Amino acid sequence: MSFDHCLIRPFAGLRPRRQDAAAVAAPPYDVLSSDEARAAASGKPLSFLHVSKAEIDLPPEIDHFAPEVYAQSAENFQRLIDDGVLCRDPHACYYAYRLVMGEHVQTGLVAAASIAAYDSNRIRKHEFTRPDKEDDRVRQIEALNAQTGPVLLVNGDDETLERLLREAAESVPVADVTGDNGIRHTLWMIDDEESVAPISALVEAMPALYIADGHHRSAAASRVAAARRGQAGAAASAEFFLAVIFPASQMRILDYNRVARDLNGLSEEAFLAAVGERYHVLPSTSPVKPERSGVCGMYLGARWYRLELRPGLLPAADPVRRVDVSVLAEQILAPVLGITDLRRDTRIDFVGGMRGLGELERRVNSGEMAVAFALYPTQMADLMAVADAGEVMPPKSTWFEPKLADGLVSHVLD
Repeated sequence: MSFDHCLIRPFAGLRPRRQDAAAVAAPPYDVLSSDEARAAASGKPLSFLHVSKAEIDLPPEIDHFAPEVYAQSAENFQRLIDDGVLCRDPHACYYAYRLVMGEHVQTGLVAAASIAAYDSNRIRKHEFTRPDKEDDRVRQIEALNAQTGPVLLVNGDDETLERLLREAAESVPVADVTGDNGIRHTLWMIDDEESVAPISALVEAMPALYIADGHHRSAAASRVAAARRGQAGAAASAEFFLAVIFPASQMRILDYNRVARDLNGLSEEAFLAAVGERYHVLPSTSPVKPERSGVCGMYLGARWYRLELRPGLLPAADPVRRVDVSVLAEQILAPVLGITDLRRDTRIDFVGGMRGLGELERRVNSGEMAVAFALYPTQMADLMAVADAGEVMPPKSTWFEPKLADGLVSHVLD
């Protein structure tokens, strides 16, 4: 099968030896601060954080985007290769990747995804990107000549593809790692033509794939491909980016909650009255975790309230305005609190659902914040509808959990 014009293709992954996988695997580069990464990698010379967060091996005061950081990353990456910790598979293959978090299990496909499909919007986006973050990922890819942070993609459910991945997961894994957070990451190689060919055909028949997480990584890969295109000796591998693809029904999106620093000059009574014009406000004796769209939990003055959107206020057709993060912004954040720019306004902050409702209480009780909102999680169907419409989600709309590990497999651009 030719992979010159395709949605995905197999690739020869660069990955740790089985015995080193646990020592190498690391959290994604963008979920830890430099201080947290420095602590997490302390005493762990093989940790991939030395590649993905190389500033931890340089003086603490260094600019995290300085050329020395990317040079250090490349040096650390090459050392892992030279020492035989990271080894290249001898031929192109796919990989099955299973994540287990408590009772939640999701099994996906590791593949090289097409830049052309990304550029033409067959691999669909739902977020704006920031140039500075794109620049950082471009420099990292160029320094390593490899993509090491996988992009999280989603496909429409396909039982045949899921069966092939389950069958692959019956073999001996090439990596089986349980992180400090208890999440288990298991990787299997798929290198037999009887599986590779049908997997390729099944994905190729899909009308679209959707970026769940990794917009800056995919945008950076596209920029690197464009810069290299036409250069003498340019490798075809640069026309693809590292991805892990999961079926939509297996994805787990947690709530992404909001906290505001003040009530925009209103007393608590006046604020509750303004909210009551848009929501039914019901005091609660326990934390409110919304069970459906249109319901919101609010923590104010050491007390929880259940907010139920009044009839007729939910936009009927607009896929962006219908998601709960948009509804909150339109009904409370902008008109009542005066917060209209979620990207720049320092009066608003965001709390991922993994931290729990107790974190919302803590930040209000401490006096740092005045009010907190617990939101119903964005649904996968909502995200796909927004992407299909060519629109973008509001900032901080989705918190995917569990997250992929860095270092288990990388895509070399050769």
